[in-house]
Amino acid sequence: MRRVDLGWMRVFVEVGRAGSLSEAAHRLNITQPAVSYQIRRAEGEFGVALLLRKARGVALTPEGRALHDILARAVTQVDALAEALRPTPRRKTLRLYTDYAFSGLWLMPRLHLFRTAHPELELQIVALQHAGTRAEGEMAVVFASRAELGPAAVQILPEAVVPVCAPALRAGLSEGVLPDAPLIHLDAEPGAVWFDWLAYQRALTPARDPRRARGDLRCNTYALVIEAALAGQGVALGWRGLVDRLLARDQLVEAGPELANPERGYFLVANAPRDAGAEALWQWLRAEAGLPSG
Repeated sequence: MRRVDLGWMRVFVEVGRAGSLSEAAHRLNITQPAVSYQIRRAEGEFGVALLLRKARGVALTPEGRALHDILARAVTQVDALAEALRPTPRRKTLRLYTDYAFSGLWLMPRLHLFRTAHPELELQIVALQHAGTRAEGEMAVVFASRAELGPAAVQILPEAVVPVCAPALRAGLSEGVLPDAPLIHLDAEPGAVWFDWLAYQRALTPARDPRRARGDLRCNTYALVIEAALAGQGVALGWRGLVDRLLARDQLVEAGPELANPERGYFLVANAPRDAGAEALWQWLRAEAGLPSG
């Protein structure tokens, strides 16, 4: 049985689909003479005319139609198999390191805006108790003092805290009796760089009688602190920028005066160099914080 040379197969299928030698040449990105040559080879293989040349375009002969039906299915199946077998190029993962509080309360409610604007980027949020070491080109949003980070760090949320609690709990508190309310504490290692209840009371409220602290609650993550406050378990220190949405929705209410330290807060830091994806994230974070591009 004589074997048929099928090197012309894709060209013949495309001509049959297009109904035109020139259009098939355009789709295949080859010249029209090259298409004509392959059609002549096909007709030579079978010894019959496969196309009818018309004033405009070409049409399949009955023999050409029968052959085209077989080959079109085969080409489609081969293309589908090739697509399935072809390795999918891995997109570079863009990582942003930050802590649980910032990622859950500030970042997640608005992250869809960045993902909608940059669907081509694969983003990974790495939430840690404290944002750690970053690889080249990766970035982080860290809570620190300005002196710790150097001039390249960009402050996006200066530290400002205000006591917050559930509306029902606030209704039961009189003005000036905050020291008597149950307090929700965020446990931290010695030397933590943020405000705690002790620092707040020293600055703005009368010293608290230690005997009144029996109803206090301690949590090891800020997410738990806020959940406890929402549940009416006590009064928490709310960081401006993190609890703003909850205050705006009246899920939490203010229960005391604000205390601020503009030299501390959340800073945006990145290792150089930044590629296009990292630069897009850098500029988006600045814009969401109300800062100009830079």
